[in-house]
Amino acid sequence: MLRQRYERTLLPGSNPVLDDLRLQLEEYFRGARRDFSVPLNSVGSPFQERVWAALCEIPYGDTWSYLQLALRIGDALATRAVGYANGANPIAIVIPCHRVINADGGDGGYGGGLWRKRILLDLERGQGTLPL
Repeated sequence: MLRQRYERTLLPGSNPVLDDLRLQLEEYFRGARRDFSVPLNSVGSPFQERVWAALCEIPYGDTWSYLQLALRIGDALATRAVGYANGANPIAIVIPCHRVINADGGDGGYGGGLWRKRILLDLERGQGTLPL
């Protein structure tokens, strides 16, 4: 998928940024990290990039509705477009698209499967552990 997206050859090996990301993800899954500090390079349309930046403003353990996210970027009528941009997020967990739910409190969608979304939200709320 990455090879197709960026039209580049991928070579095995380590990279300081990816090594740091691996450590930060391990900390997140242990409940010891709430925010990520790795540099991000998520390339999308200007609208998608605004949505992805707003996703990073959702506090750990909290959820926003698609409408709240649309309001955050300044367009209350863009809830459906916000949903599509949320679903196109290329860096799940680090850009916390799992924190967006329906206005009625329902789960909404999640490209990784709703069961994963529930696990991530439960983890962030201190209500569960990861089945590792």
